Amino acid sequence: MSKVLENLLYTKSHEWCLVEGDVAIIGISDYAQDSLGSVVYLEVGEVGDQVKQFSEFGAVESVKAASDLLAPVSGEIIEINEEVIDNPELINSDPYGAWIIKVKLDDEKELDSLLDAQGYRDILE
Repeated sequence: MSKVLENLLYTKSHEWCLVEGDVAIIGISDYAQDSLGSVVYLEVGEVGDQVKQFSEFGAVESVKAASDLLAPVSGEIIEINEEVIDNPELINSDPYGAWIIKVKLDDEKELDSLLDAQGYRDILE
């Protein structure tokens, strides 16, 4: 069974989001990294780029597959985790520690359309 953390919000496309004030820290779930297998490449936009909720903000590639990354929220990318870009395998070893981008939230109401931990567990079953 994939690990699901209680303090995060999730998308149906398996991204997670941790909200701290008006900043959303975004990564991919344990289920996503497990399904992908060994992650070998990660691509995201630039700091200052605008992302739109449920639209593509990057891509992740593994030895098995490539997958678009979809933003859980809309806003401006304010930080990129360069360590994870340079060492994408960190996503496999610690999917909830290896965040990908931080986004300054445009609209907190968008959080209402994300899944809580139980809602996410329900779609995994």
